[in-house]
Amino acid sequence: MINKIVQSMADALAGVKDGSTVLIGGFGKVGQPDALIEALIEQGATDLTCVCNNAGTGRAGLARLMELGRVRKIICSFPRSEGSVVFEDLYKQGKLELEIVPQGTMAERMRAAGAGVPAFYTATSHGTLLARGKEEREFNGKMYVMEHALKGDVALVEAWEGDRWGNLAYRDSGRNFNPVMAMAAEMTIAQVAHLRDLGEIDPEKVHTPGIFVQRVVHFDRGSPWT
Repeated sequence: MINKIVQSMADALAGVKDGSTVLIGGFGKVGQPDALIEALIEQGATDLTCVCNNAGTGRAGLARLMELGRVRKIICSFPRSEGSVVFEDLYKQGKLELEIVPQGTMAERMRAAGAGVPAFYTATSHGTLLARGKEEREFNGKMYVMEHALKGDVALVEAWEGDRWGNLAYRDSGRNFNPVMAMAAEMTIAQVAHLRDLGEIDPEKVHTPGIFVQRVVHFDRGSPWT
C-alpha cells in the first residue's frame, strides 16, 4: 500500500544531506512551507544552496537558516526586499553567494528540469550583466540566451490539501512556485493543510500528481477555510 504520509516534521526532513540544493516554494510568505523550513533548521543540514523567490525577511524561516550559517548560496529573483536584513549583512560580509535569476526564467529552469529538458533559449537577460558568460544564439534575427535546467536535491512545498499517494492541490496564489519546484527535485516534501482520503480530491484539481512527491506531512495553520 502506497502511503507517503509521515508523522512528524523530523521524519519529513530525515536524510537531507549537507551540500544539498533545496528548492523552497512560495512567493514571499504566500505558499511558503514555514514549518518545513523550521524543521530543516532543526535537522542540521549545512552548506546548502537555496532556491527561492526572495532571500527571506526578518529573522525567521529562510532568513534564520542563513543567519545560522547553513546556506552557502542563494538563487533567487528578489534578494532585496523589505526586511531582508540578514541577506544584506551576510552578502556584504562575503559570507553568502548570490545568483540572480529573472522570475520567469527561474520558473522555466525548474519546469525544464521536471520535464527532462537540459537547457533552453530565452530572450530574457540578453544584453544585461545576467547574460555574461552564457551561450547566446540568434533565432529569426533575435538574440537569445541559453539557460540550464535547475534541479534540486530536495523541494519543500506547501499545499492546501494532499492524500497518501502524494497528490497535491494548492489554493489560490499559494500555487505560485510550488508545482514547478515539486517536479524539479529528487525528493519533494509537502507540507499540507488538509489530508484527504484517496479520491476525495477532484482529479481535475490535482496540480501536482503524486509521482513527483515522496513525503507528505500534515501542518494546519489554523485557517478557517476547509
